[in-house]
Amino acid sequence: MSTKTFVAPPGGPANPWRPSLVYILYKMKHIGGPDTTLGEFEQLVLIALLRLGPEAYGAVIRREIEARTGRDLSISAVYVTLDRLEDKGLVRSHIGEPTPTRGGRRKKHYVLLAPGRRAVARAYRTFMVMVDGLERHFDAL
Repeated sequence: MSTKTFVAPPGGPANPWRPSLVYILYKMKHIGGPDTTLGEFEQLVLIALLRLGPEAYGAVIRREIEARTGRDLSISAVYVTLDRLEDKGLVRSHIGEPTPTRGGRRKKHYVLLAPGRRAVARAYRTFMVMVDGLERHFDAL
């Protein structure tokens, strides 16, 4: 009878079911922390969530972004981005109740969490500081 032993990765927990304090603190710092950098599309998705509120779901988020930006989006791009934002700890998803209009299927709803609000607010403030005073450059376009 052979017994396999768990070998911890460098810097990882010695026991896979009991992470070390260093690992936990690392994860806390890197999930939705102040150094969370957002891509342009991630910002658009978070802004749409901010506008739509806690009952937002993929198709509505897609329509909101398309209506405001004039872009044509694939629904998969929205869901991939929502998954990435959830991995970063900026949004949370939950499955809603089945609805008769959807043939009994459930919707996956997304909620903007506090770290997501802070990240989008930080991106907004940064953008406003960067464009301050540039109006004259855009008037000619």
